[in-house]
Amino acid sequence: MKTIVQRRAELSARFPKWIERTLHQTLDMAADEFAERPFIVTDLRTWTYAEIAQWSRRLARGLSQNGVRKGENVAIIMGNYPEFVALKFAISRVGAIAVPINVLNRASEIEYLLRQSDAVLLVTMDSFRDNNYLASLDAIAPDWEIRGGGEALPHLRCVIVFPTEMGCSERAEARDFASLDVVPGAEADVDVDPQADCDIIYTSGTTGSPKGVLLSHDMEARTAFGSAYARAFEDGHRILFSLPMYHVFGYSEGLLSVMFVGGAIVPQVRFDPAETLAGIERHRATDVLLIPTMTLAVLEAADVRQYDLSSLHLALASGGRAPERIWQALKDKLGVAEITTGYGMTETTASTTVTRPDDPMEMLLHTNGRQRDVGPAGDARAGGRLVSYRVVDPQTDEVLHPGEVGELRAQGLGVTRGYYNKPEATAAAFDADGWLRTGDLGRIDADGYVTLVGRTKESYRCGGEQVLPSEIEDVLTGHPDVLQAHVVPIPDDRMGEVGVAFVVLRNDANVTVAEIGARAAARLARFKVPRHYLLVSETDIPTTASGRARKFMLAEMALKMLELT
Repeated sequence: MKTIVQRRAELSARFPKWIERTLHQTLDMAADEFAERPFIVTDLRTWTYAEIAQWSRRLARGLSQNGVRKGENVAIIMGNYPEFVALKFAISRVGAIAVPINVLNRASEIEYLLRQSDAVLLVTMDSFRDNNYLASLDAIAPDWEIRGGGEALPHLRCVIVFPTEMGCSERAEARDFASLDVVPGAEADVDVDPQADCDIIYTSGTTGSPKGVLLSHDMEARTAFGSAYARAFEDGHRILFSLPMYHVFGYSEGLLSVMFVGGAIVPQVRFDPAETLAGIERHRATDVLLIPTMTLAVLEAADVRQYDLSSLHLALASGGRAPERIWQALKDKLGVAEITTGYGMTETTASTTVTRPDDPMEMLLHTNGRQRDVGPAGDARAGGRLVSYRVVDPQTDEVLHPGEVGELRAQGLGVTRGYYNKPEATAAAFDADGWLRTGDLGRIDADGYVTLVGRTKESYRCGGEQVLPSEIEDVLTGHPDVLQAHVVPIPDDRMGEVGVAFVVLRNDANVTVAEIGARAAARLARFKVPRHYLLVSETDIPTTASGRARKFMLAEMALKMLELT
């Protein structure tokens, strides 16, 4: 493999100046240059760039025939299938806006998102895992097959059903996904502005109800190029991931990023650690996208049997707090030469800080990366960055010095202009200078490296002292038998608030709650030590699409569980 400097220089030579493009124009650019190269690789078959471009044109015709017009919103409930990819580019071609919905959402959540987004058309799987979406639609809008959303969802004119391999009982009146696949006519392409919105992606809701983040074509394209540039993708880069493409991690860092180097994605519909390793071996993936819980599971699977991972050179392991031991294990067990981690949020399109591929281990251990280098996709007026950060005192808005802890605030071409149909939330999200309030506590050192220390809404006060849950979680996950630790506060008459630690252990763990508590007591000030420890399984932890624990739900769970003890 060429050096990082060589790979980055090749990207800069191919894209010396940034040209604004829509998502479908970016695909067409890649299809013109890499027509017969693989774009989507699955166990069943491979789709080339030319095939996906042609498929998206046929689906665009189908959307138009179903009445979808420029500027309207199209909702999608679909896992990591090739159909999702073709549909996303089709929505772009007609100038509509995609509203990807978390496949884990239940009826009430789906109803809220469809109503709040004003979606005019929904494309949904019939089922996924134990989630029957057609039954959910029956509860939300009876006779949806004929009437769309009816009185419950007056904007929703049509529902298209994508049958999965699991299947549900057939609905004779329902329109099948195949009905969208229409041979294009002679009509001219819709004129779409790259600065127009292309996605409404709902926030994960770690601290409350989700909000629809508005993202433009140019934001998405710049961010995806920035991923390829910062991590120095080689020609034909091939990424395997099971992170959902309805979230910015799998979408921007995976699907969209490879187009700039004629690379391919190997999307997996479900996460399975053994299948992740088998997929890398089978499809010769060079890169893998992971969150910490996935990384730990994959490392354990690598101990069970050997895989040929000689093609794997890179890994982006991000999306949450990671036990320090995983970084060296990725090198030793999986042979990954270039590991990066980072930080980002839906409102900033994707990762905006990343460690460099050649950074020393120290940076992986103790930072969340440097403000991302994006080459020609950056803003010359902002030092070539796509997103810039500063740290402020959340109480006074005073800008703090390097190394001081405060709230991270963001500004730049990669930052959303606001939330769909939520003017008050949009106004509250930005300070008087126009910087986005991230809600994350952190510091920035003199070299521009960002280190997260917690969430402003997750910190709490025990006996008048401020507690950052992340500090406690790091101590607990430092134990080799602890896979995850999530600390939340609950009310206490005497102390105001006390901590509850949800702990997930390894399957073969030989450690007691008393030993875990003793570890915390030996390493933390008394007011930081959790009052309660709850041993749970990984599936008990409610998470967002990016793998982050939904802390407000854990706090509710803690109260209920402790009432029963």
